[in-house]
Amino acid sequence: MSPADATRLGLTDGGRARISNGGRSIDVAVEITDEMGPGVVSLPHGWGHDQHGTRMAVAAERPGANINAILDETLRDPLSGNAVLSGIPIAMQPLV
Repeated sequence: MSPADATRLGLTDGGRARISNGGRSIDVAVEITDEMGPGVVSLPHGWGHDQHGTRMAVAAERPGANINAILDETLRDPLSGNAVLSGIPIAMQPLV
């Protein structure tokens, strides 16, 4: 995320934040860079292998946040009919 957005939201580089969309949320590591424009958050896709009951030892070593956990599975692109997987509005706040 951009330095200006991080400052406005009280987030620090290397800190933890909660990203929310509707009633769903995921916890993520924060990386601040001037390569991101203001108002934009980029979330590399993680698989979420840290969920209880997951038995994938190698994947669980680097689970990452799973963006699918906060997406609305009923939201479709009107032209293609594909699921909307990016460009969604979010709220973001520091984890205390």
